[in-house]
Amino acid sequence: MKSRAFAFLLACPCLLASGARAQTPEEVAAANNPLAPITAVNLQDYYVPTTYGVPDATANSMLLRGVVATESMIIRATLPLATVSGNGADYSGLGDLNIFDAFLLPRKGTTQFGVGPLFVLPTATNDALGAGKWQAGAAVVVVTQPAPDLMLIGLVTYQHSFANSGSTDRQTTSVLIVQPNMLAQLGRGYYLRSTAVWNFDLYKGTWNVPLGVGAGKVLRAGDAVFNIFIEPQFTVLHYGVGQPAFQIFSGINIQFPKKRG
Repeated sequence: MKSRAFAFLLACPCLLASGARAQTPEEVAAANNPLAPITAVNLQDYYVPTTYGVPDATANSMLLRGVVATESMIIRATLPLATVSGNGADYSGLGDLNIFDAFLLPRKGTTQFGVGPLFVLPTATNDALGAGKWQAGAAVVVVTQPAPDLMLIGLVTYQHSFANSGSTDRQTTSVLIVQPNMLAQLGRGYYLRSTAVWNFDLYKGTWNVPLGVGAGKVLRAGDAVFNIFIEPQFTVLHYGVGQPAFQIFSGINIQFPKKRG
């Protein structure tokens, strides 16, 4: 299995050749703000070349994500297209569909808040690619800018199963996900990023805490804004078999800001 990360990186010189221009600091901040009222389509990829306790196991998950935004709420839907291998077996197909709706709360200075419900639909095409459960929970997002070129983001979600899909022998799910993000602008649309996702399976008692350091570039081409990035992530704490030891997170986020009148 090969990473799709390099396919994303190839898009950057293509955009430069097409006459795309670098963004201002304000535009770069908006491109990385999950609470910005901007409709978007994101193509993101996690490539896991090695895991703990499972020899020769690899995984690749392409996240197909759509964002619909208004001035009062952000709806985000994510559908994984995944491939996992190990112990002589390979599985590819769709994962579970994740949807959350964050309602925007009043801003406090440079800090924004969003909170709302989360749902997980059991759309996986194979048992190895999904939980096989209907799940519900909540999401909380906090975004703050302590300096014009620095953005800090906290995203916390919790989901718990409440009904089976198909087979009744699937395990209960109780999952807490914490994503502390830090993005520092370098100028001319470039920025550094650290956005690793910490996963805690509260039912199984397993967890995985990675740390990432990567870089990105924000460009405008026509009416669209392209945010291209790559971020290697190394696990610093873990418990349980099958947790990623190292992964590469990469992607292209395509946003469609409203035209100013």
